[in-house]
Amino acid sequence: MRHGKKVNHLGRKAAHRKSMLANMACSLIEHKRINTTVAKAKALKQFVEPLITKSKAENNQSVEKGTHNRRIVFKSLRDKYAVTELFSSVAEKVADRPGGYTRIIKLGNRLGDNADMAMIELVDFNEIYNAGKPKKQKTTRRGRTKKVEDAPVVEEVAKADAKAETKDETKADTKADDSKE
Repeated sequence: MRHGKKVNHLGRKAAHRKSMLANMACSLIEHKRINTTVAKAKALKQFVEPLITKSKAENNQSVEKGTHNRRIVFKSLRDKYAVTELFSSVAEKVADRPGGYTRIIKLGNRLGDNADMAMIELVDFNEIYNAGKPKKQKTTRRGRTKKVEDAPVVEEVAKADAKAETKDETKADTKADDSKE
């Protein structure tokens, strides 16, 4: 039985696995997407998403908490350039995202050993995939009252519709007069 066994050991000892995941995470932060096997991508996703959450929280907290989060992330990554990149550009991009910072796309099998391959990428850095989608407004289950600012906009739209109807009526009247002659 496999009760409580949540860590995929990836056929490696603990030190080797931690080093490999740290190196892969640094490459992911630097290049924004990497190709690897599906099993390693899933393990990397579990490794890197809490680190991104810690980098995102720095902007919302005091200086002491921000420094503490940087040190925790540095303990996992062991690369000061990756930590700097993570806390600057990556944290800025994912600031409004509540989770799910990475995406795994399966690519097929590797020619040499037929291993399942995948590409893991940071979601907010794929401009091609996100270009066609409009930004969603935050939704809530509770009803929201309409803002006072929206009321004049509705009145202006109604006025514009009324003007368009009068133009259509005048065009129809001129066509009817032309057909009588």
